[in-house]
Amino acid sequence: MEGRALDDLEAARAGDREAVARLLEPLLDPAYRLALAILRRPEAAQDAVQDSCLNALRAIPRFRGGDADLRAWFLTIVRNASRSQTRLRFWRWTQLHDDLSAGDGTESALRNHDLRHALSRLGDGQRTALALFYYLDLPMEEVARVLGVSEPAARSRVYRAVAALRSRLGEEEP
Repeated sequence: MEGRALDDLEAARAGDREAVARLLEPLLDPAYRLALAILRRPEAAQDAVQDSCLNALRAIPRFRGGDADLRAWFLTIVRNASRSQTRLRFWRWTQLHDDLSAGDGTESALRNHDLRHALSRLGDGQRTALALFYYLDLPMEEVARVLGVSEPAARSRVYRAVAALRSRLGEEEP
């Protein structure tokens, strides 16, 4: 970790809100993308990231890791906040009308709808594993830390999620 980041981490642990903001700022985009992958609604994802920032602000004095651990720690907070929202609001959506009205009904628009629909039918855990690995492009080691499992278990979850997605899309295994 660089000297400035170490200073910010120590200041954040001591209660400096500006230091917390500096530490979390580079994590906001991946946090939003993860929340969006789980919740599938931009407004809900923004709310989850905001809640996560407040939770991180409260919890940072207890954080004992380094820079690499900070991202996994914060994304875990985002994952938990997003999962809490899904339990509270019970929403599921299909967007065929919106997708087709936004596009011209081409094969790619239909394929995009099929993919979104197949993703929406996966469980939250499978969607989260796919989002972390493919959408956020995190290394498997970090995916495992965010999911709170071992690296082989994370690899297995991603593999099973891809297999389930392929099955729902009617594609054969490679």
